[in-house]
Amino acid sequence: MNYYESKDLSRFAEVGQFRGELMDKFFAYYHAVVGQDGALSKREKALIALAVSHVMLCPYCIDAYSRDALERGAD
Repeated sequence: MNYYESKDLSRFAEVGQFRGELMDKFFAYYHAVVGQDGALSKREKALIALAVSHVMLCPYCIDAYSRDALERGAD
């Protein structure tokens, strides 16, 4: 059975539909950690996230982090 529909990825923002304040807090945390260079570059963080996505077998994460890694210069 295939549960993955790539079109569903565009609906990610709906995750916080009922508890928007929690989603806002998550994204503030996420962007503070992943959205800027630190000990690791944003590119390195994107590649790590992509590797973890493959280990966890999450097709939505693989799709999202593949795009992110490519946008950050991975090849």
